[in-house]
Amino acid sequence: MSEKQEKLEIGAVVDGKVVNIKPFGAIVVLPDNSQGLVHISHISSEFVQNISDYIAVGDVVRVKLVSIDPVTKKISLSMKEAARQETQSEAPAQTFERAKPQEPTNAFEDKVKEWIKISNERHAGLNKRNKRR
Repeated sequence: MSEKQEKLEIGAVVDGKVVNIKPFGAIVVLPDNSQGLVHISHISSEFVQNISDYIAVGDVVRVKLVSIDPVTKKISLSMKEAARQETQSEAPAQTFERAKPQEPTNAFEDKVKEWIKISNERHAGLNKRNKRR
């Protein structure tokens, strides 16, 4: 193994092999033979209900080392962050124009006014009923 592979640092993006899948995430073996967990929330930027829809045991996946617990030495990995980092590094620098502010619509304000009106009518009805008692 090379010097680089022997010591992985937080923020490193490496390829790892999926060795086990649990309902909460996937266990991945890293190049230095350590194991880390890709939590289900870090599999994809989409909502992941079933990990097996995205990866399988034996797949080689690109992961970013997110953290290492100093006490338990557990390694947290993220496929989502690795993909995001690669996309950002491959994308050419772009300049964005600010979108022109749109005229505010009154749809929300109209709904709030309608809700307040209905609420006040209901309270008035409840108050009348309570005064009769």
